[in-house]
Parts: sequence; C-alpha cells; structure tokens
Amino acid sequence: MKRARSSEVFLGGRGRARRRVAPLLAAVAFVYLLFVSVKLSGLAGIADPAAVTRPASVGSAGEVMVQRRLEDPAPRSRAGGDGVAVVPGYGRITGEILRRRWEAGGRGRRRWGRGGNFSELERMADEAWELGGKAWEEACAFTGDVDSILSRDGGGETKCPASINIGGGDGETVAFLPCGLAVGSAVTVVGTARAARAEYVEALERRGEGNGTVMVAQFAVELRGLRAVEGEEPPRILHLNPRLRGDWSHRPVLEMNTCFRMQWGKAHRCDGNPSKNDDQVDGLIKCEKWDRRDSVDSKETKTGSWLNRFIGRAKKPEMRWPYPFSEGKMFVLTIQAGIEGYHVSVGGRHVASFPHRMGFSLEDATGLAVTGGVDVHSIYATSLPKVHPSFSLQQVLEMSDRWKARPVSEEPIQVFIGIISATNHFAERMAIRKSWMQFPAIQLGNVVARFFVALSHRKEINAALKTEAEYFGDVVILPFIDRYELVVLKTVAICEFGVQNVTAEYIMKCDDDTFVRLDVVLKQISVYNRTMPLYMGNLNLLHRPLRHGKWAVTYEEWPEFVYPPYANGPGYVISIDIARDIVSRHANHSLRLFKMEDVSMGMWVEDFNSTAPVQYIHSWRFCQFGCVHNYFTAHYQSPWQMLCLWNKLSSGRAHCCNYR
Repeated sequence: MKRARSSEVFLGGRGRARRRVAPLLAAVAFVYLLFVSVKLSGLAGIADPAAVTRPASVGSAGEVMVQRRLEDPAPRSRAGGDGVAVVPGYGRITGEILRRRWEAGGRGRRRWGRGGNFSELERMADEAWELGGKAWEEACAFTGDVDSILSRDGGGETKCPASINIGGGDGETVAFLPCGLAVGSAVTVVGTARAARAEYVEALERRGEGNGTVMVAQFAVELRGLRAVEGEEPPRILHLNPRLRGDWSHRPVLEMNTCFRMQWGKAHRCDGNPSKNDDQVDGLIKCEKWDRRDSVDSKETKTGSWLNRFIGRAKKPEMRWPYPFSEGKMFVLTIQAGIEGYHVSVGGRHVASFPHRMGFSLEDATGLAVTGGVDVHSIYATSLPKVHPSFSLQQVLEMSDRWKARPVSEEPIQVFIGIISATNHFAERMAIRKSWMQFPAIQLGNVVARFFVALSHRKEINAALKTEAEYFGDVVILPFIDRYELVVLKTVAICEFGVQNVTAEYIMKCDDDTFVRLDVVLKQISVYNRTMPLYMGNLNLLHRPLRHGKWAVTYEEWPEFVYPPYANGPGYVISIDIARDIVSRHANHSLRLFKMEDVSMGMWVEDFNSTAPVQYIHSWRFCQFGCVHNYFTAHYQSPWQMLCLWNKLSSGRAHCCNYR
C-alpha cells in the first residue's frame, strides 16, 4: 500500500510539473515561429488566392515581390535589426550574404553575351542544327509505314535470342538485351566482391570525423533503358546496390531504386530486418532477415533457458543467414522479373523484392550494367522474349478530332504554355492532350499550349513525329538533333513563339512529364501586379555550381561563385516583357546560352531585372521532385499518372497518384 501511495504522489507531482512547463514551452514555440517569420519575410511566397490580395502599389505594406538590382552603381539597402545594411527584399541573413557577394566583386559582374565563353555549346549547337537539317530532309522523304514501326530498330519483325551468355571483364560490364525482359525472365551475375578501398569524403572531415577517409566496399547491378535524348543518362529501371560495409547506417545494407531523367526515386533499403508479411511482391516479402552485427537476440533470458531445459521443453531450431555478400568471396546473384516486381536471390535464397514503378515496363529493360567494386566472371540471361513488341502509332496516339488543337486566335490571350518534349515521347504527349490540356481555359482559347520537339537520329521516329504534328496541330518541330545540353534552345523557341505567333500576357514553360493545374496557376498569376514583370516558380537561392563529378560545370562555363536566383525547370511563368527581351537579345547575338535551361532563364531574368524591377514569386507547390498534396504542378508523372491525376482533379480532389 505504501508503494502504491508513493507512486500516486510521484505521478501527481510529475503531472503538476508538466502543467507548469507547458506554458513555458508554448511561449518558446511562439517566439521561435515569430523569429522564423521575420527571417523569411523577404522571400515572397504564394498563398491561396482567397487569402492574398493584389498589392495596391509597389511599396505598399505586405508586398509579395523580391527585387534585385545588384548591378546598380549603388545598391539600395536597408538597415537590419543590428544596423547592418542588407539587400532589400531578401530578409536579413540572405540579404547580408548577397551584400557581401556584391562587395566582393558583384559590382563588376558583366552581362553575359558575346563576350562570354560558350564556344563548346556553340559548336554542339552548330553540329545539331546541321545534322537536324539532314534528318528533316530524310523524314520528309520517308515513304515507309510509320504506323507500325518497331520502337527499337525501325526494321521488320526482328528475332531476339532467348538467352544470352557473356564473360566478365575489367571495369564496367555491360550486356545488351535486345528485346528487353518478360515475366519469368532471369538475369544471373556470377562475380566476386572486391575488398574495401579507402575513399575521401569531404563532409566527414568538415564534421571533424577523422581525416575524412572511409573504407568502402560496394557495387551496383542495374537494369537500364534507352536514353531519350543525347547527353542524358539512360533510365535505371532497377538499381541494385549492395553496400558490404554499410553507409551512414554503419551496417551492411541492400539498396534498390529507380532513376528517370537523371532524378532518383525513393530508395528501398533492406538492412537485415524482415518486412511485414502484408508488404509483399508476388507473394514474397520485400526484405528477408539476416544476422545484423549490432543486434543481440534476447528472446530468451538465461533463467528462461534454464527452466526450459529443466522441464524438458524442446527448443525449435532456427535457421540464421548472414548478409548475402562478403569481401573476396564469390556470389551468384539472380534477378527474376515477376508480375508485380523484381525478385533478387543470392545463392538460390530469396533476399529482396522490388515492386514495379509506374512508367517503367519490362520490355524497356534493354541493358544490364554491373559497376563498382566487383570482379564479374560471367553473366547469364534466360527466358528472354524472342520478339520485341511492335510500336504502333495507333496504339499510342488516339487519332480523334476530339484531341486536335484549336487554331491560334488573333485575339490576345492570357498565357502561352510551351511544353518541352523528346522526339519519341508519343505516349507522354497523348496523355497531356487527354488530361490537363482539356482545361476550359485551353478549350475556349484563352490559353494556348504547344509541344516543342527536336529531331532524332532515326528517320522513322522523325517521320512518325511529322505525322503526329500534321494531325494534331499542336507540335512545333525544331530542326536540330535533340541533346540534353541543348534544351535551352527549346526555351528560346518557346519565347519566340509566345512573342511572334501569339499575343500573350504571360509565358509558361513546362516538361512533358509535368501535370499542370492550370486553373490555380491562372488564379495565382492574377494575384500579382500586372504592371510589373513577373518570374514565378519554385525558386532556388544561392545554389552553387558543381565543380567536380559527372555534372561538373567548368569556370569557363560559369565563372561565378553561385547561380542567380532561378526557378526549377519543370514549371515556371514569366511575363511577356521578359520574353521580348530574351528574343531581342537572341536576335542580336547578345544572349548567353548556358547548358542548364532553368539556370539560363534565371540569368536572363536577372539581367532584365537590372533595368526593370522584377517580381520574384516563389512557391514549393511548383513541385520539382514529384507530386505533393494540393500541388500547382506535379513533376515526373508517367502517362498513366497523368490520366489518374486528371480523373482525381475532375472529381474535385487535388491528390497525387504515386506508386507504392
């Protein structure tokens, strides 16, 4: 009884203590929120149309624009809370960074034009234009049947081998699967994992964790597709990455993922903990169990074990498996294609399963690559399809008058939308025609949308594109060979079309895997001051160029320390006066072309901002990495997801259609 009363007293005292602490925590939270709101007050955010009113004047209270005039002889500044002058419109911390940048050399920053060093990009563009002219002539002269061409080689019905066997080699080992995979196909890799090697990680040294050297033992097995554009990495339909010495988790892991248009999806990691029984792929759990070095099996205490032996209770034997890969030891890894996903086995034992993700099909897996710390002895691929499925325009393009574009009106329109697309993305363009291009604003002619497409090396694909453009009337064909580095030329073409072919107040640029909620975007545009230039999207501030690695930018390409503020490429809006300036400067050869399209637009807008203050409007709802609830734009959407989003939006729900 005494123990019970003492417990009651203790619990009661702790409850009173919590009640005393609660007001203090609430006060601290309020002060923190107030502090954050002050820090971020300079960066304009987009609120719901009903909650935002148009500013009465440029300098009125509650204005929602960011103005930059870094090239003025003397930058306008205001005093922060500590009396330090900062750049207006950015808040104290960011404004101070920009002020220091300006003092350190921003005053001498030149407007990039003919004086900039962009000869490599120029040479690439000249070659693309020359080859594109020949490709267009071949497409126009093509007399074959574009309605039943093969998606891989453009010939007749080609037979593919049912199995493939290749030997290993040094470096990256690649196998070509001409007809892709089918349900039941299997790829087996026989190899030996190499011993760990030392790698330098700068972030570790900055955190004070030794000299930044870490021992790494890992390799990757990838099922790859075909790249859509020259210069772009091929999609990873399955990326399997065994990390024998672990990573940030400090334990061996098996990571699986996909990569589309050089953007990785959400990783699926197996670390030795088994998945739940209800989380299965084709009846197999996603992650099997193996012994973890940091775990101790404490199911049975010493006392319990002694009692079980004393009463003669039999203990059920349990099979325990180690991590499936070891340094210096041979392994036999098999990836089998199932109905719901891929199944990974090592040494005949199931290890993990990875579900198919939207936008990736089995027949797209036309390549296998093994890279990293592994010596490959041989690769076997069995039960492969013998004939690749034929690609027919009638299967992808619904040749119906319902999806044809309206003629461009001679009357002024509100927005012109330029959609950047790859040559062979017939399904993506068709999905857009059947989804968000059915918004009333487009159907009534207040908004005009067009696809901007360059040419392929294959004349059959170009001929099919020509047929598509002639029928639907919504494709602008640019006669140069498509390359990832030359996407910026499509952006310039969008501006030229918006200035010279239509009379629009605003121009929006997006990609063919971007779903646009056009109704809310139009409402957001109408919120802001129409008398001032507008640049609206998901803005990036003070992003630094990468100087090393695959995506390195040389100092000749970009000599400055940071990029100018720029909106992410999947979806942004500019006003027509900015577009006119871009077209004018491109015509007189004073417009600098940079290989990153979205950074180029930020650079052009910053130059325009030096003569006329621009409203920089930011919102994370122009989603860069996928789809978020109540989005403005959703990126990386497959044709199936486009139609799913449209169906949900038609029922009044702005919800995402993500894969599991």
